[in-house]
Amino acid sequence: MTATTSNETRIEADPKLPTIRIVREFDAPPARVYRAWTDPDLVVQWLGPKDTSMKIDYWDARTGGSYRYSAWRDGVEIAAFYGSFHEVRPDRRLVQTFTFEGYPDGVSLETMVFEDLGNGRTRTTALGVVDSMESRDAILASGMDRGVIEGYQKLDALLISQV
Repeated sequence: MTATTSNETRIEADPKLPTIRIVREFDAPPARVYRAWTDPDLVVQWLGPKDTSMKIDYWDARTGGSYRYSAWRDGVEIAAFYGSFHEVRPDRRLVQTFTFEGYPDGVSLETMVFEDLGNGRTRTTALGVVDSMESRDAILASGMDRGVIEGYQKLDALLISQV
């Protein structure tokens, strides 16, 4: 399968709420996109910026499960993240917490919806809710947009190569 479009990543911050919404379309059906989000062997291939690699310490993508992973650049750990999977509905929805170990008081509650657009395409919508506008603004200023955009570009390539 080849990509039929150039998919744009939209990162939106509501000026009145401590939320971040990320919307992206993929040239693959929901089951394949969902699997790329929940299978640790696939997650490490696309998550994060192009100049980093991911190491998963544990990943239990089921309701009540948890995870921890770290990002590495040039053999040095540069960041680590952990959380819990609160709701896992195959091919449709994930609800999880997300915490950057460098700021353990800043927990985000994230809901990811996988929408079937037909013709083998999926729209993902992630909504992250944090405790304050200051936390939200710090996340936005952290460079997370680069990691999200480049990670989704890597995911595009992975979805094309998947059988």
